[in-house]
Amino acid sequence: MTFHIDLAPLISLGAGIGILIFPKLLNYIVAGYLIAMGVLGLMGHGF
Repeated sequence: MTFHIDLAPLISLGAGIGILIFPKLLNYIVAGYLIAMGVLGLMGHGF
């Protein structure tokens, strides 16, 4: 049995929970998400 987890939904879930708990973290969460997606895109693993 193969268990496959996509990275983007997990990041989105974590960001949503973080924003609900600490609303002031929104800027950092969005910036981190954009940086992570940009790096993955440059490496050829883009979404």
